[in-house]
Amino acid sequence: MASHFQTNGISLYQGDALHLLTTLPAVSVDAVLTDPPYSSGGVSLGARQADPAQKYQSSGTKRQYPPMLGDAKDQRSWTMWCTLWLIECWRVARDGAPLMVFTDWRQLPALSDAVQAAGWKWLGIVPWDKKSARPQIGKFRQQCEYVLFAVKGRSIAHTRACLPGVFSYPVVAARKVHLTSKPVELIKALLAVTAPQGSVLDPFMGGGSVGEACVRMNRSYIGMELSPEYYEICRGRMAAVLAERA
Repeated sequence: MASHFQTNGISLYQGDALHLLTTLPAVSVDAVLTDPPYSSGGVSLGARQADPAQKYQSSGTKRQYPPMLGDAKDQRSWTMWCTLWLIECWRVARDGAPLMVFTDWRQLPALSDAVQAAGWKWLGIVPWDKKSARPQIGKFRQQCEYVLFAVKGRSIAHTRACLPGVFSYPVVAARKVHLTSKPVELIKALLAVTAPQGSVLDPFMGGGSVGEACVRMNRSYIGMELSPEYYEICRGRMAAVLAERA
């Protein structure tokens, strides 16, 4: 039996996302915003199946994080897997719900295929400038990751603002609780396209950045995480944010 924690508009589940998504009622969430394992970091199968700490950290980094699970697929199986969980997200989403999924340059083409195969209408790509990246002699820095933006059915505007097409937020190492944590301020900016007081589904909550941003932006949050260690980290993080806002 998967662990489940629920309080003040927050529902956290520990278990496999593909299974957990099937337990949610159809047409029940207002947005999907998530950061799945990229299964990237190399062009060969051996490189992709390496320890994520080797793939995604600089060699001089000393900080250790709990292991990432589900990051060893080749591109074909990763695309198939993404299509499966994105189909479930489409089923669970209400009409007009936005979808935002993080990826890197290697998996961007595969993710765009999976999103469309799952029934979502692809609206574009939002680059995230991380402000830092490993230097590469004679090459361009790979200092951007990407948010693939889509919608279920007809797009609904939840803000009158004209939002930027690129976001620049640095990764602050001291605030990271997960190897691939995204800045909370970045997530808060992305939430501008979601319904105020709406519900946000995150099938891969990792270190809990999306959950924290949702609490701070008055969205309800449904998070799922395969790793028991990260589930407990997220549970503690959500409790701390709620206590701070009380």
